[in-house]
Amino acid sequence: MKALPIILASKSPRRRELLTLFDVPFQVVPSTAREVHDQQLTAWEMAQVNAYRKARAVARRFPDALVIGADTMVYLDRDTRLLGKPTSQRDAAAMLRALAGRVHAVITGVCLLHLRERRRRVFTDWTDVQFHPLTAAQIRAYLRLIDPMDKAGAYAIQEHGDRIIAALFGSYSNVVGLPMERLREELKAFGFFHPRPRPAQTRRRPAALR
Repeated sequence: MKALPIILASKSPRRRELLTLFDVPFQVVPSTAREVHDQQLTAWEMAQVNAYRKARAVARRFPDALVIGADTMVYLDRDTRLLGKPTSQRDAAAMLRALAGRVHAVITGVCLLHLRERRRRVFTDWTDVQFHPLTAAQIRAYLRLIDPMDKAGAYAIQEHGDRIIAALFGSYSNVVGLPMERLREELKAFGFFHPRPRPAQTRRRPAALR
């Protein structure tokens, strides 16, 4: 079957970089959909709703394309405390203090949507991440190395993650922003193409996380 045009409905450079690991062409069209934060929804439901909203906003402009929308959330205490993107450096430091020495969940909802065919697949992947105990000095040092303002939970696993992360249980790429292992299977199930990662460019986990 002929492959359809693929659109990534995200402005995230991390998701764009991950998707290039599949040997398929795609274009990036950031979604303008507003994210939903509803306490009546579970973490899984909220991530899926936001992924669908992002995909649909772009699919309405490109109904003949396969649109990929995604939303990543960081939850402490399973799905009871949402840590979004920090609003200031002080807020970022407070988030890292809350995460220090504890296990939290990174949940990514993904929506594959072909509007013309009225086909949709929505799924969620979950990764547990354990932080090292962190001192105030270590938190300040880490925040000097990255820009936390566009990152849920105020950290990026791919940017000096070994300084703050002790263990990882689940998909590494899910924490970056797109669960590539699950996405590969869902794309195959969607039936339009069979992406294969390019081995030479596959990101490896930091030594501290293997």
